[in-house]
Amino acid sequence: MIILIQIIVFCIVVLVTVALAREIDRTLVQRRRLGQQAFAGRPNTAPLLQTLTVNNSFFRWVQSSSSLSDTAERARLRRELALAGFDHPVAPVWYTIIRFGLAVGLPLIYLGANSLLGGQHGGLKLAIYALVLCGAGLLLPGLAVSKLAGRRRDQTEREFPDALDLMVVCIEAGLSLDASFVRVGQEVKESHPRIAEEFGRVSEELRAGRARSDALRDMADRTDVVGIRSFVSLIVQTEALGASVTQALRTYSVEMRETRYLKAEERAMRIPVLMSVPVVTCMLPVIVGSLMLPAIIDVVRTLLPALAGHPTG
Repeated sequence: MIILIQIIVFCIVVLVTVALAREIDRTLVQRRRLGQQAFAGRPNTAPLLQTLTVNNSFFRWVQSSSSLSDTAERARLRRELALAGFDHPVAPVWYTIIRFGLAVGLPLIYLGANSLLGGQHGGLKLAIYALVLCGAGLLLPGLAVSKLAGRRRDQTEREFPDALDLMVVCIEAGLSLDASFVRVGQEVKESHPRIAEEFGRVSEELRAGRARSDALRDMADRTDVVGIRSFVSLIVQTEALGASVTQALRTYSVEMRETRYLKAEERAMRIPVLMSVPVVTCMLPVIVGSLMLPAIIDVVRTLLPALAGHPTG
């Protein structure tokens, strides 16, 4: 009787858990389809109308007294930071402040630590270490920005083919190109956040009345991905020639899948070449040693005493 009661209680708990899980999943799907986040009420995309001016007096002084006073240099730095995900207008100023702070702060920290430790380094060695830390402070922010930009670019390149397939499905289902940007951006918000952010920004610009070609070209510039640039060129040329967007996107989607397969095959073919280095350096000496060890033992026990004139047992 006790076992029967336990089985009944267990089945009830399982059924209640499954029902709650289905209800939570249904609620999350509804919120995602309505364009809402499950646990936050703010959008992921940046505001469409964004000023490029700096209002803070200190930031304006930094901008005017550094290399940011040059318009071309400021635009170049702003684009590099935008590729890394820092598209705020004050990002170039903060980058300059951090770079200058590291270039000055790291040598000062080293000099202070050296004095507290009793001056272990002195003279020429102290100056060399201070200069090396100053150079590291100047180079590290640029390397970090380049690394973040490369990681963001690779992630966007991996996410784009899946979003393109969904866009082809939406257009074939009867949606327009503008509506497909909105729909795909909502559907892939959790699994592909970078593409969802870019598609959401494009849809906002289109709703604001901007030309589709200009909005798509800006998306290609922000992402700096070859596949997206080719996609933008395809859309612009298709609209200019009056061809079918659905057929063009279907063909381009097939080509993207083939390109993705070829890249995966290329990475798989690189594995034997990469494995040859640890095999030669780690495994091959062990194999050669294990094969040569019996012969070396025989030489030591038999051949060397025979050559020395000693009888062998």
